[in-house]
Amino acid sequence: MSFDPSNKMTRRTVLGTAAAFGTSLALPALAQSGANTTEVEADPGHNIRRNISSFRSLQWQPYFSNLNGGAILVDTTSRALHYWSADESIYKLFPTSVPLTEDLTRRGRTSVVRKVVGPEWRPTPAMKLRNPEWPDYVGPGPDNPLGTHALYLSWQYYRIHGTHDTRKIGRRSSNGCIGLYNEHIEELFSFAQVGTQVLLI
Repeated sequence: MSFDPSNKMTRRTVLGTAAAFGTSLALPALAQSGANTTEVEADPGHNIRRNISSFRSLQWQPYFSNLNGGAILVDTTSRALHYWSADESIYKLFPTSVPLTEDLTRRGRTSVVRKVVGPEWRPTPAMKLRNPEWPDYVGPGPDNPLGTHALYLSWQYYRIHGTHDTRKIGRRSSNGCIGLYNEHIEELFSFAQVGTQVLLI
């Protein structure tokens, strides 16, 4: 673990250390209340409480009828992505970023339709309306919002992708996509295949 001169454990330090060791953690965004079972997250005008302990391993059976092609479950409440291989020999749990607002959040069943290393990025028409100053195109590289790898879903404009901005992981920070640390999306990319079933809840 790197030395922090302020002698305080920051969210970024802990998540970065966890990622370096391949450990998946969910940490409170700002403060905990009660017996360390809920967190209070600042939001303009009000606080949002959610259960920290909801970041836990899950069984696939309540969510999928089978594991044909593998399965990805994204829990937007606990901000976690679960992956099960078709033969159940691999189970992975990764922290994620989730959409900024409820109206940007899509839930339901989809699947991986394309896998791209070094993805290109173009803002959607809705993004461009909200942010007209954004560029029309960003090529692969360190400035690309999709990070190093992307899994394209059957829903237009929706991806599970990496990010170079590690501050986004564990937060409501996306325009609809699900973001992972680059090292985590690279690992998931190696397991998932075109046709892998995906469920967002």
